[in-house]
Amino acid sequence: MAIIDIHIHIQPLGMFKPQNLKLIQHGRKNYDQIVEFSEKPASFLKFLDEIGVERAGLINYVSPDIIGFTAEVNDWVANYCKADTKRLIAFGSVHPRFIEDAGREVDRLHDLGIRGLKLHPSHQVVAPNAYREGMEKLGAMYERAQAHGMPVMIHTGTSIFPGARNLFAQPMLADDVAVDYPDLTIILAHGGRPLWMNEAFFLVRRHKNVHIDVSSIPPQRLLEYFPRLEEIAHKALFGSDWPGPGVPDVAGNIRKFRELPLSAAAQQKILYDNAARLFPVR
Repeated sequence: MAIIDIHIHIQPLGMFKPQNLKLIQHGRKNYDQIVEFSEKPASFLKFLDEIGVERAGLINYVSPDIIGFTAEVNDWVANYCKADTKRLIAFGSVHPRFIEDAGREVDRLHDLGIRGLKLHPSHQVVAPNAYREGMEKLGAMYERAQAHGMPVMIHTGTSIFPGARNLFAQPMLADDVAVDYPDLTIILAHGGRPLWMNEAFFLVRRHKNVHIDVSSIPPQRLLEYFPRLEEIAHKALFGSDWPGPGVPDVAGNIRKFRELPLSAAAQQKILYDNAARLFPVR
């Protein structure tokens, strides 16, 4: 079975603030491998071949004050993915607190080849629905993403990185976005784990344009988090969140996911079909 991992963090490691990079390095014996992948797309593509992953979403976002990533991260990931644009799906970011014209920046990222946007509420200190309270730049970001057909991935669930503001990462805050931008594809990253899974499940069932990815959830516990996952298998995407804290490897996640008592049809949709539909090969 072909596999798409829609949530992998291949990033410019030099941009990390030191305390955040330590979280990535902690307990990881293969950190040198991560450095190599960050610097050499060919090595990363070979790695995907070895673990049986056809395509990967490379998640990058702007968070200069908390994580360390400046807006340059967008050009970095766009250039990185030029190594194989059919296999590498670039996610970039528009930070409404650090941009003059958010709509124009979305247009620019689209022209660069960025396929999706990442909003990280707890690392950007922006509620997904803050446009309703006057943050017009966030609304402009959604409007242009909707116009371009660019999915927006919204981090939902807790973060352990220093300075993270977890209050902003509750899935229900994305309910307004789904209502106000009905043609915008929304992906709730991590499904609200470990506190708000019921909210995420409700939103996926309520809104035709809302999906989840299951990244950063230990696959062997996935059905504890989402016992009715089979019901939303047509709107769930496989992701690993590797090499984030607590995610040892991608291949292990795939193996454990395949061992779940899900139907073959559900596994096909989650491991490949849904992501392939949302991010068709160009």
